[in-house]
Amino acid sequence: MKRTLLFVLLTALLAMLLGACGGQQLECDDPLGCVEVAPGDPIVIASALVITGPNEQLGLDSQYGVEIAIDFKGEVLGHEVQLQPEDDGCSAEGGQTSAQKIVSNPQIVGVIGTSCSGAGVPASKIISDAGYTMISPSNTAPVLTDAATHEAGYLRTAHNDKVQGAAMADYAYNVLGVRKAAAIHDGDPYTEGLASVFRDSFTELGGEIVAFEGEAPDATNVEPLLTTVAAAGPEFVYYPVFIPLGSLITKTAKEIDALDGVYLAAADGVQSPDFLEAAGSAAEGMYVSGPDLNFANETYDRLLTSYQEKYGTEPLSVFHAHAFDATTILLNAIEEVAQQGDDGTLLIGRQALRDAVFATSGYQGVTGSLTCDANGDCADPKISVSQVQNGEFVAIWP
Repeated sequence: MKRTLLFVLLTALLAMLLGACGGQQLECDDPLGCVEVAPGDPIVIASALVITGPNEQLGLDSQYGVEIAIDFKGEVLGHEVQLQPEDDGCSAEGGQTSAQKIVSNPQIVGVIGTSCSGAGVPASKIISDAGYTMISPSNTAPVLTDAATHEAGYLRTAHNDKVQGAAMADYAYNVLGVRKAAAIHDGDPYTEGLASVFRDSFTELGGEIVAFEGEAPDATNVEPLLTTVAAAGPEFVYYPVFIPLGSLITKTAKEIDALDGVYLAAADGVQSPDFLEAAGSAAEGMYVSGPDLNFANETYDRLLTSYQEKYGTEPLSVFHAHAFDATTILLNAIEEVAQQGDDGTLLIGRQALRDAVFATSGYQGVTGSLTCDANGDCADPKISVSQVQNGEFVAIWP
């Protein structure tokens, strides 16, 4: 009996030793902590995009790009990828609320968002302070990647409006031959930032900004504003705002005699079917700046086919490809840094993930060759100008 008991004890001890030697011990030494994904559980990422309200087509377009990227990627290290979608409301309040919801879930590994720069300012701080990483597909305000105001966990695959504003100024001055222009914004970091870059770039080219005005995004009467602008004598009015205000300005401008023959121009914040419907015939002939979607690659062709099949529509806006690239970069980084246990457990370090995303260099995405700088600008920025022709946005430059 004693020998039998001794044999059993020795066998159990040997089994424990072998298990300790043969099993992979996962340890988190990441300064920002780790996300542990249990065997069979999904890897959870979140999105914070404007998916309801008057600007929903901007966010839904990106949401669809995120979902298609997840479909194309498939499992990551044997785990399904699950998306927790939140609504950024295209506002500072919405950005704050969506970010707080996201960081309250410790299983969320990374974030795609926000749609609007105004939401991105508070969201980027909340997300970064919590140790998470977020990549925006459509924030373009310069302030978000300015060295003085950049939040540590924030990146974007969309262009910086320092590029877009200069491109629109170039088009107005050198192609249309405009020498006097006006700009209108709504106080949002995106709209005011883009209008300011346009103003500065147009002035540097030799043009004159005769009016630089602000208006509330929820304004219901812009006739006084446009009367003031018209009195300054512009040949070109640039209003890089969102759909509600943009459509109101467009329709009202057509009713002001002093603006007859003046070029009207907006930006990517209105580039959707909802704007064309809201502005109606008044939009005909106006110009819109935004990302150049002339992507010539097989992945984009697949993306467009999947978009049509999955959602039954042509792209709703212009940042679906940027969202696809942002999601793919995030998932690739997760795959790169995750520690993997013998049983399928994953341990994903938050700082390691952030470092891997920021280290993106020469990534051949749908939108070009992407390299992230220290302040989170990753885009291969290409800007085009479209004109509304027969109720559709038609790219005309370059």
